[in-house]
Amino acid sequence: MIENERVITTTCAPHCGGGCLLKAHVKDGVITRIETDDDQDDVQLRACMRGRSWRQRIYHPDRLKHPMKRVGPRGSGRFERITWDQALDTIAAELKRTVDTYGPASIVHWVSGGDQAALHDGWRRMSRIFCMMGGYTRPWGLHSYEGGIFAELTCFGMGFTAHTRDDLLNSKLIIMWGWNPAVTIQDTNTAWYLAQAKEHGTKIISIDPRFTASASAFAHHWIPIRPGTDAAALIAMANVMVTENLQEQAFLDKFTIGFDAFKDYILGDEDGVAKTPEWAEAITGIPTDTIRKLAREYATTKPAALITGIGPGRTAYGEQYHRAAIVLAAMTGNIGKSGGSCGGKSWGPHALGRMGSGPKIPPNKVDDTVPNPEGKLPNRRYYIWGHGIINVFRLTDAFIKGKSGGYPADYRFLWVTNANPLNQWPNTNKTVEAFNKLDFIVTEEHFMTPTARYADIVLPTTTFFERTDVTMSASCPVSYAYRREIIEPVGESRAPMDFATDLANRLGFTDYNDKTDEEWVNVILQKSPLPDVEGFKERGFQKIDLPEPSVPFRAQIADPENNSFYTPSGKIEIHSQMIADMNLPHCPPIPKYIEPWESPSDPLAERYPLQLITTHTGRRAHTQFDNVPWLRELDPHAIRINRIDAEARGIKDGDAVKVFNDRGTMIIPAKIVETIMPGVVDLPQGAWYNPDDNGVDRGGCANVLTIDRPSPGGALPSNTALVQVEKA
Repeated sequence: MIENERVITTTCAPHCGGGCLLKAHVKDGVITRIETDDDQDDVQLRACMRGRSWRQRIYHPDRLKHPMKRVGPRGSGRFERITWDQALDTIAAELKRTVDTYGPASIVHWVSGGDQAALHDGWRRMSRIFCMMGGYTRPWGLHSYEGGIFAELTCFGMGFTAHTRDDLLNSKLIIMWGWNPAVTIQDTNTAWYLAQAKEHGTKIISIDPRFTASASAFAHHWIPIRPGTDAAALIAMANVMVTENLQEQAFLDKFTIGFDAFKDYILGDEDGVAKTPEWAEAITGIPTDTIRKLAREYATTKPAALITGIGPGRTAYGEQYHRAAIVLAAMTGNIGKSGGSCGGKSWGPHALGRMGSGPKIPPNKVDDTVPNPEGKLPNRRYYIWGHGIINVFRLTDAFIKGKSGGYPADYRFLWVTNANPLNQWPNTNKTVEAFNKLDFIVTEEHFMTPTARYADIVLPTTTFFERTDVTMSASCPVSYAYRREIIEPVGESRAPMDFATDLANRLGFTDYNDKTDEEWVNVILQKSPLPDVEGFKERGFQKIDLPEPSVPFRAQIADPENNSFYTPSGKIEIHSQMIADMNLPHCPPIPKYIEPWESPSDPLAERYPLQLITTHTGRRAHTQFDNVPWLRELDPHAIRINRIDAEARGIKDGDAVKVFNDRGTMIIPAKIVETIMPGVVDLPQGAWYNPDDNGVDRGGCANVLTIDRPSPGGALPSNTALVQVEKA
């Protein structure tokens, strides 16, 4: 320990999928280094390289230290420093003008999970202000796994379907389908439990277009698959199970409805096409014998966990993949069983801990103006990001067209919180057009991100090291964290609740906030199971030991008479009448394989022959950390291309290449790898959009190439796109 140095524990949760302990060493009010959990007596919550690099974010020379006002064209980066009073006075005046002139529906609030906590979180504080003004337009839908939500709400009636990761130790077989937790985390300690499962003799299989870090570390077998064809492979596996009588028919009869209709489809009785492994091989690229062997192994190994990653759900018909996986989990009887899985999405809230919330939010009157938004499930509001009247992936189109395009309002004012939508919404160039249609944009930020460059006012916000808050992690173990203010705010940056209160006062809402941050933390913790709140605050964290692994639907399977599923029928719905009643095009009531747009057989493939996937990288949490020097050095941004495809184009490793389609063009380095299928290229998402004078992106923003067309179930199709790659 250095003299006069303090070590303070906090928790990192920057929308990376984890919630890890950080130990900040502080001397003279400055963080000098950051360590992580080193508990020798309990399960550790160890941070990755992103968490340990926070010091370079906090003290980055480009950190925003003052409110900024745009003085040049949007995107030009020309801003001037202003005071907080000037910034908030301007925003208050614009909000009043917008509501008075165009109505509250013309205000849009976009928020994501950039820094997750209970008080200074993304949406509650601003939603309270906007609802006090009469409401606002809020979009529904999640970038991460909307296809998975659609599948779970239609099959199970609820979306909290993931086992805690310690239950992997009870599995005899683990199938990692499009799942790469060694990089994407998806709950702290997931990789640790996979490593233990492998050591204990559990067989692990990876199915992915890439030979991922997780496949390398954990899997006994890698099965490459063409992007967007996952449902076809799963459906062919179901065909094998039925034709060889391997399904758990008693389970299906007791706990599901609609299997007969699905059976007719996979056997070809419905349309004359049997969904055999031979049928699937031509679509997926997986050999027939491999599909048969996988189907038999999954059907006969008990218990088995089919962990369906959320990446394959971010495709043109991603909900069909997730629904097909759930059906396979039912056919094998693995739902509600320890060591099994329900086949639902690989990641999401567990709903295992309890906490209160911050200030109450009045009803949003704008929500009532569209009672049945197009494409939205009737029960969608029962899961996170489920309220709202426009699918998030329609927002750019809505900004451009407004009422003339059939949308509920003409949109004028955008407030952005914990997000970088110009970078992360699909079809970046169209998003630029949409942003230029708006009257006024406000964003809260640490840096001048691509979105901030298009804003009218940029508000410098604190990091979680510079304010007081509390958060709860979905890790294993479940944990609570007290985020005390460790250092003074950098420059003039302010805590989100602090400047929201100032803005509310300017709008005349003097009753907006009547507590200090510490008082709010105490209110939020009243509903927690923490026995000693003051002791918790002193430690900075509390790990909660569960008596046994959490297994969703355990009660429904063990005692169905007293515990029904949350569906209209009370059973697992393989055939969904809810979907049938919605009459959505290309969204049948049973799961089916539907060929994606921009697939290899699309006529567009003559010009753009490569399938693009936009994966996650350990260097970033979406767009966060993209400018951190340590991480940039560890993993330079590049497009990954198979050697066969590179040689056919005369491309060598490290060459600058042009990547393009009808939506945009970029020039970035190529990285030649053997770990991706020929015909597929991988451009990790999250790199910052940086167009040159000709509109060619030099930053490598993947969404320059993606399409803003949601799947029928409302999912982001960020892994459905065709591109060409040429030597620049």
